[in-house]
Amino acid sequence: MAKIIDFQTDPSRYRHWRVEYEGPVANLYMDVDENGGLFDGYQLKLNSYDLGVDVELADVVQRMRFEHPEVKVVVMRSAKEKVFCAGANIRMLGGAAHAHKVNFCKFTNETRNTFEAAEVDSGQKYVAAVKGACAGGGYELALACNHIMLTDDSSSSVALPEVPLLAVLPGTGGLTRVTDKRKVRRDLADVFCSTEEGVKGKRAVKWNLVDEAIPNSKFDETVAARAVEFAQASTKQDVAKGITLGPLNKTISEDGSLHYSLVEVSVERDARRATLTLNGPDADPPADMSDFLSQGDQAYMLRLARELDDAILHLRLNEPELGLLVFRAQGDPGAVVAHEAVLMAEPDHWLANEVLKYWKRVLKRVDVTSRSMVALVEHGSCFAGVLAELLFAVDRTYMMEDEFEGDNRPVATVTLTAANFGLYPMGNDLSRLETRFYGTPEAVAGAREHVGEALEAEDADDLGLVTMILDDIDWEDEIRIFMEERASFSPDAMTGMEANLRFVGPETMETRIFGRLTAWQNWIFNRPNAVGEVGALQRYGTGVRGDFDMERV
Repeated sequence: MAKIIDFQTDPSRYRHWRVEYEGPVANLYMDVDENGGLFDGYQLKLNSYDLGVDVELADVVQRMRFEHPEVKVVVMRSAKEKVFCAGANIRMLGGAAHAHKVNFCKFTNETRNTFEAAEVDSGQKYVAAVKGACAGGGYELALACNHIMLTDDSSSSVALPEVPLLAVLPGTGGLTRVTDKRKVRRDLADVFCSTEEGVKGKRAVKWNLVDEAIPNSKFDETVAARAVEFAQASTKQDVAKGITLGPLNKTISEDGSLHYSLVEVSVERDARRATLTLNGPDADPPADMSDFLSQGDQAYMLRLARELDDAILHLRLNEPELGLLVFRAQGDPGAVVAHEAVLMAEPDHWLANEVLKYWKRVLKRVDVTSRSMVALVEHGSCFAGVLAELLFAVDRTYMMEDEFEGDNRPVATVTLTAANFGLYPMGNDLSRLETRFYGTPEAVAGAREHVGEALEAEDADDLGLVTMILDDIDWEDEIRIFMEERASFSPDAMTGMEANLRFVGPETMETRIFGRLTAWQNWIFNRPNAVGEVGALQRYGTGVRGDFDMERV
């Protein structure tokens, strides 16, 4: 049985990162354990990373939001001499299965996006303090920070050398961030991305690859001063203490099914599908955010987000052949609305903000998951508020119409709240309803008129909130036919079709990273020029260049 990749960790288990907290400033040190690779067969030399390193970083970033809200500035730096980070480990990339490489790039993108957005979402500014070589994914770590400081000496540089060295692309958004975020002129970007040795010092500042180049003798002093300066200029509210994110209540059955406190994932391997059942609240809503704060990580809205997030990541990396994800939600929709309303009533409370922003990230993770997805609005369901977002994230939604014989659960409904109209934007900066009804704003306005109503099948269908409503006679047959059909199609064709259809409208830096760039990386990682026996990834470090098929395709 293949090794199960676990996305849950905590500071006591870190092997690659450490954090020193100094009031509003946190110093985040990358200190990768060479022998701490997720798999055998490679060493993580020169602060290179694999998925295990990124799992820890994602945990650091998440805990920074919830456990250390007092932090206003995070300084990311290396604990190694003469190297910031060499990027993704080449031996790992050369030996990993294609699906792992692509999902690794996706998770890495999501982690970078999370700390890149931390200043806007949470008031935490990330600063990269770069000493030594900063190449490939290492520079992408820096690019995702809000401010980059580079040592101006003979050995420190920034580089994206994947094209000349490895025959691949900077897979976590490097090319896109250089042009879209750093606003580097495209001809200079062309020179930069074609140069193995990278760019140093004042030229890096002139080309806008970094924000500052500082003499080595003054570097540490200047970084410390800049961190204090940024912290003093921050408008983030002062918070004395955060909450603790404890371990999830999670077990895995022999058949691969997952069991959490609020989420169940049942696996049907022969049918190549997994069914995710999200349960409604198991307790009354908190009276207010003070009460929510006292519940900590056990508060329903936070606990459910954490469990769904972990389930999606588990399915992506550990169950690649389960091509269809089926979403169900069972419980009292009014209770879901009531729990969400506590957060909505005090959106400026630091913890309310963090939970709502976390839901935004979880839903975005659903959006870019390369699986067919369907939601079943059954009797007794609780697709309301934030859970209703799943109906608009998936590829199709089926809803039960009228009573079903022998089913005494409450009739199926969909309940919209104000949160469905912009609180959880997609990567295209539109709400899922705006994306669903792109070009027809009157449909969005029509749906808004029904906020707070428990909409039964016919009304939900009239408003365009579901794909199809089915009665007792047709439900089982129609759902079965859909699922069998989906399982029979090419998974490659499905991934391409779904990725194209899920996002409409304006391109953003985020949609370009996940859509355009990841598609190219997916293709390039299959090409012999990169991964073949004489390809660049296999020959890297041997002193012999890759033997390329020079045909342009």
